Amino acid sequence: MAKRILIIEDDPGILELLELIFESDGYIVDSSLTGKSVNEIMKLNPDLLVMDVRIEGYKLTGDEICAELKAFIPPNGIPVMLLSAERNLPEIALACNSNSYMRKPFDINDLLETVGKFWK
Repeated sequence: MAKRILIIEDDPGILELLELIFESDGYIVDSSLTGKSVNEIMKLNPDLLVMDVRIEGYKLTGDEICAELKAFIPPNGIPVMLLSAERNLPEIALACNSNSYMRKPFDINDLLETVGKFWK
């Protein structure tokens, strides 16, 4: 059964690219140009949440959404991967308890390899 990935990315070009990458690799993709609440994320029930740290037009940043999600669901719940150009991304990822992170710009093969490790 195909895995479902929820992408939260406020840049339409990057969001479209991520959708294409993941769909071409056989994933089911839900996407949003703005942030989502923990309840909205849980209703979608993704196998993985991939999101940017800076999300324009939403009250929370990606790391704040991650921290709320991780505080609300069990540790083995929805994994989160931050995808961002933030300089201090490792520290941000650690602080919000994300499962993984990757810097932008990213290599497509590295992205798919990292995402694939969630189910090995």
